[in-house]
Amino acid sequence: MSRRNFSLPWAEYVQTLKPHERPMFPGSPATPDHTLPYRLAYFAVGMLVTATGGIGAAMVTANTQQLAGALGVSLTEAAWLPVVFVMTNACMNLLLVKFRMQYGLRLFAQIFLIAYALIAFGALFFEDYQSTLIVRAFAGMASAALTTLGVLYTIQAFPAAHRLKGLVLAIGASSLAIPAVRIFSNHLVDLSEWRGFHVFELGLSLLSLAAVFALKAPPSERFKAFDKLDFLTFALFAPGIALLCAVLGLGRIVWWTEAAWIGWALVGSIVLLTAAVVIEYNRTTPLINLKWMAGPDIIRLALIIVGIRVVLSEQTYGAVGLMTQMGLGPDQMHGLFWLILIATIAGSLTSAFTMNPAKLYKPIAISLALIAVGAFLDSHSTVLTRPGQLYFSQALLAFAAAFFIGPAMMSGVVQVLQKGAHNFVSFIVIFGIGQNVGGLLGSAVVGTLQTWREKFHSNQLSEQINLGDPDVVQRLQQLSGAYARVIGDPALRTAEGQVLLQQQISQQAHVLAYNDVFLLIAVFAAMGSLWVTFHHLRPRFTARRAARQAEKVDAAAAAAAID
Repeated sequence: MSRRNFSLPWAEYVQTLKPHERPMFPGSPATPDHTLPYRLAYFAVGMLVTATGGIGAAMVTANTQQLAGALGVSLTEAAWLPVVFVMTNACMNLLLVKFRMQYGLRLFAQIFLIAYALIAFGALFFEDYQSTLIVRAFAGMASAALTTLGVLYTIQAFPAAHRLKGLVLAIGASSLAIPAVRIFSNHLVDLSEWRGFHVFELGLSLLSLAAVFALKAPPSERFKAFDKLDFLTFALFAPGIALLCAVLGLGRIVWWTEAAWIGWALVGSIVLLTAAVVIEYNRTTPLINLKWMAGPDIIRLALIIVGIRVVLSEQTYGAVGLMTQMGLGPDQMHGLFWLILIATIAGSLTSAFTMNPAKLYKPIAISLALIAVGAFLDSHSTVLTRPGQLYFSQALLAFAAAFFIGPAMMSGVVQVLQKGAHNFVSFIVIFGIGQNVGGLLGSAVVGTLQTWREKFHSNQLSEQINLGDPDVVQRLQQLSGAYARVIGDPALRTAEGQVLLQQQISQQAHVLAYNDVFLLIAVFAAMGSLWVTFHHLRPRFTARRAARQAEKVDAAAAAAAID
């Protein structure tokens, strides 16, 4: 590692830096040339902090039903636990970037790592539903900080020529949490229920805290970043996003038109966000640069981020939901989760080592095409489908999810570098909200469509059941025969057989509904791939057209000169 003194004041320290070692953005640390041992140490600490920031949310998301049983609450109440995490996580990035700018990365790291450790420690003693809800909300705030900290530490491990690869790997590492948690979380719960998980989370937070204190990040420039109106914007923006998250996260569960609070929450979200937009649009130094965000490139990027998060719900909600509907538990899907984890790692590595900043839309188009293929393959599922039949399609989806995220992030970074570093806060807000809210939107859309189609197919199948049909009678006799040894009454046996038949109809309707959703996602992803490809190739077509026009003008001028 460089022998420069990290305790020097910034004005003196910056004089010792080479041009490529200076921070790329305000609030980020310097990136001096480190020796190999220190690079490995920074990489290990970055991965540890990233895992710590993502493990809690992934654990709750992957085990919502089990957590509902442990807390003694309904599934609707348990669904609030991942939602409140996303609420606070999506809002905090708005302030965290400026916090680093004004108070520095070290104080940022110390405050939020200690806070996360205290949150994990408190979870050991508060095991009722209300306390768990509050703990998850605070965990969302701390997790937003830890994810950023993990990225900044990971970047330190790479030399200047490969720093973008480090950024992509760091971002990709955050997507490993859910498949990894699905593999081992049930073992933790089996050992000592949820206390085992809380102890594990506390251990990770304490390890991260010790590692960050032992290996300090280089200093960053500090300056006054906050303005009084920033807090007014945040006071409007944060509850507006929180209400929107509540609507998207709970709407399909309580059903959109059945719960009056869904409508009021949506109205409140629109009013609050509109007020925040009006204030920001008329500021000379806005917290969120709406004029820059309204540019076509940024709007296109936001649509891509949200769109891909929606279609990726095919994996996080659709495939797992389909297997659960077939009666499979987490233990029976370990092979699938291992494959998803390996494919995600492969996607991150491929993205990092093949990324070309001049062709960032190309990997995004490829990702959408892979998602379309994977979803189309899944749309042929039957009641006999098991995880083994989903290995290839789900590997494609996992690879695509990791392959897209780095180029999507870099597309925004390129726009920031071209239009000015003061837009960095606005970009972080777009990216963070696109990832968080896009994930909720994806689950809401997929879940709603699946429910609608299940009701449709259930009605269609039930209408085809005619007790006068010999095939139906034979099937009922087969199902009733399962109770022959325990139920002597023929009428009661027939009634139980009818219950089993209705269960089979319901299961078949669910499978058909999932197939419809998968097919729709495949079409949507294919259209997205074509749209991104068009915008990727359009500059080439425009340049060729301009070149041909120039050749014609030159030829006409030459002919006129000859005449």
